[in-house]
Amino acid sequence: MHGAWFDNTLAWIGAHPVAAGLLVFLIAFCDAVIVLGAIVPALPLMLAIGVLIGMGKLSGPYAVACAALGAFCGDGLSYWVGRRWGEGLRGVWPFRRYPRLLERGETLFRRNANKSLLIARYVGAVRPFVPAIAGMARMPLPRYVRISAFACLSWAILFLLPGWALGEAYDAIAVVADKLVLALAGLVVALAAAWAIVLYTWRWFAVNADGLLARALRWSQTHPRLGKVVRSVIDPSRRESASLLLLACCLFGFAWAWAWLSGSLLASGGPLRIDHDVYAFMFSLRNPLADRTMATLAALGSAPVLGSGFVTAMVWLLWRRRWKAALHWGVAVAVGLGLTEALAAVVHMPRPPTAAAGFEFPSIAVTMTTVVFGFFAVLIARELPGRQRVWPYLLTGVATALVGFARLYLGAHWLSDILGGMLLGAIWVLLIGIAYRRHSERSFWMPPLGWTFYGSVLLASFWFTPRIAPATLAQFEPPPPTHTMSLSHWRSSGLGSGHARFDLEIAGPMDTLQQRLLDDGWQIQPAADWMAVLGLLDDDLAPSERLVLPLALDAHPERLLLRRVDPRTHARIEVLRIWPAPTLLDDGTPLWVARYGTMQLRKRLQILTLWQPRPPAHSLPDDLRSLADGVSLQVRMHPR
Repeated sequence: MHGAWFDNTLAWIGAHPVAAGLLVFLIAFCDAVIVLGAIVPALPLMLAIGVLIGMGKLSGPYAVACAALGAFCGDGLSYWVGRRWGEGLRGVWPFRRYPRLLERGETLFRRNANKSLLIARYVGAVRPFVPAIAGMARMPLPRYVRISAFACLSWAILFLLPGWALGEAYDAIAVVADKLVLALAGLVVALAAAWAIVLYTWRWFAVNADGLLARALRWSQTHPRLGKVVRSVIDPSRRESASLLLLACCLFGFAWAWAWLSGSLLASGGPLRIDHDVYAFMFSLRNPLADRTMATLAALGSAPVLGSGFVTAMVWLLWRRRWKAALHWGVAVAVGLGLTEALAAVVHMPRPPTAAAGFEFPSIAVTMTTVVFGFFAVLIARELPGRQRVWPYLLTGVATALVGFARLYLGAHWLSDILGGMLLGAIWVLLIGIAYRRHSERSFWMPPLGWTFYGSVLLASFWFTPRIAPATLAQFEPPPPTHTMSLSHWRSSGLGSGHARFDLEIAGPMDTLQQRLLDDGWQIQPAADWMAVLGLLDDDLAPSERLVLPLALDAHPERLLLRRVDPRTHARIEVLRIWPAPTLLDDGTPLWVARYGTMQLRKRLQILTLWQPRPPAHSLPDDLRSLADGVSLQVRMHPR
């Protein structure tokens, strides 16, 4: 599951462990240098280095020393720059154009000079600037060196430690749960991206709102006809002008993105190449535990969940006689649903292979999640004080990202369907939001409405999503194999060299196969769920009660997962995984593939006890080699 770059990096570090220390030094040094440190992504790089330490590719103490020394030298350079230029540094680009870069570090330094050097080491926004502020303030060099050395050493240890711990557990987890980890990591990345886009867009506009408002008013004066429209939206005498301008700017950006996406799809006559690439990548991540999680998250965009929040909040608005708010929200949801349904009926695109049901362009679930959460954010954001106004928009981004990523993972949509749904929902929310903000001046007490809406959504989610998850998974099962071969051809050559990784290939009914294995002492492990996974943290759980994590083959979970205790020790088991074969027999005989292995019970990180695969066996047990004796089964074994 790893890219060539990852394997090449591991090979290079393994071959040059001393030179790798120079790379660690440079990363930490660049992260600490004034201005440059604001660009270098130190956290993910240090996490990756920590993983390599845990995997034994790099010496831990050596890497910590190189990182601490690099950070200390980078901080020292920043301190020298501040001491050399002093206050004149404010007149140098980029500080002349962006004075806030120094102002944030200066504010922290003024509160407590010593503590600021420690705190800044762990805060990326001010890390490269506080040492320069210390130099500008002429902090005595001996005092600076003592504090900086301690801060850099502690930073190196703490920033490498999470990846170090992850690398320690990598060997145990990667073999049995690499796809699960990657799927969950992808979800975290999607949530982080949605959070960052909303938050930093909000912050950028908060800093530049006055300048944008002045430019818009100047433009409206030089364009009499269109200027009337602009002035009607951003009248300076209205307190809503700044927020209306933000909505208008976002509307312009989303409309441009929607036009570009629609034009690209029309020009290509179907899904884009990136759609197929993302679909293939997501399909490769399918595994049983992640499947259940994503099916549950996908249900957040279902009608019962969104409808519960919408109806309860609508009842509250009507009870409080907020007629305009209720009218605009009702129009937003009704027209948004109708518009999406109309587009799905008019626009015809080839569906993803796993989208046997629930397919449309754009995604109705994603569009309506954006509309319901988005307009509610527009409705209540202005009632919140100051910086708290961003929270409803952040929750909208999180909810939309959860639903979009889950449906993308399940193969319900192409990536363009998800993006199209987000953009269409955002455009409609912004249009109706601008109309509402222009005609509604009444303020009202927001907390009861906020608790009503978000509380209803949470309650509906906890009640409804676990119950609908199995049906959702059934809708998006991976497609069956299309390649067929004759029984005689399979008997002579098997599935072929492309499937040589299977220890057994078995033709025959599953009931017969299962009974034969049970008679030989194998035991069936039920399908694992997340409650069973949490049992890995329980030290008192007996080895027989500890689950073996499931694996998927071409997105199909095991049809049968069996285990048998090694008679020599209860801390070792034999495991047999059986899947439907990726090829069909033309006479209709069921064909299965199986992998055999042994697993050792081991504890990782002092908190996680799980079955870890042992080196592959050189031969199969006698009972598996004679599996077809006396029963209506046909078995082929791996050549080894």
